[in-house]
Amino acid sequence: MSEPLLIETVGAVTRLTINDAPFNRMSLDFMDELDKQVAEISNNPAIRAVLLTSAGSENFSVGMNLKQLPEGIERMGSAEAVFSQRLRVIRSIETMGKPWVTTLFGYCLGGGLEIPLGCHFRLAAEEGAQIGLPELDLGGVPAWGGSARLTKCVGEHHALDMILRAKKISGPEAYRIGLVHEVWPIEELKDKAFELAKNLSEMPAQAVKSMLNVIVD
Repeated sequence: MSEPLLIETVGAVTRLTINDAPFNRMSLDFMDELDKQVAEISNNPAIRAVLLTSAGSENFSVGMNLKQLPEGIERMGSAEAVFSQRLRVIRSIETMGKPWVTTLFGYCLGGGLEIPLGCHFRLAAEEGAQIGLPELDLGGVPAWGGSARLTKCVGEHHALDMILRAKKISGPEAYRIGLVHEVWPIEELKDKAFELAKNLSEMPAQAVKSMLNVIVD
């Protein structure tokens, strides 16, 4: 069985890769490993920036593997505990004081957008991206804090449009409304994201942490 999360450190940048191509579902094992890595990165002063991406070039992530929810409840005791872990992990990413960069391409849906919303820089593919929180189509709601983060990021107008209509938007549209910072051809996207993470890692670490603490509630 392949590792659910690939970890590579280059200089002061750790690259985390969701390893379940082509759909890169966020399995229980993936979330446990991400939880562990977030804690380790937070406590390691040698790591100064993180790139979160996915295997392949088809999809960033279709989100949680819903078929595993019963197993998650059995493992963790309740559905609330399963979702609480995800909320905690994303909040830790958001507030650890180190910049996280992520890539959005192909399907970026549900948890595949909620985790990127906890990252500080989002870069999207020029073509082919379908970005959204479509949970209402499935009779649910964004349960990992994504509705509040999306509203903070793009404003009430665009958040309502995306969430209540279960709308999927392209990379250029995400850039237009302020959801992503840059848009690149898919063949350049991961390299550009790593370049940004490397540049951020070379900034004064304490100053970066201070600014993140001020800007991120």
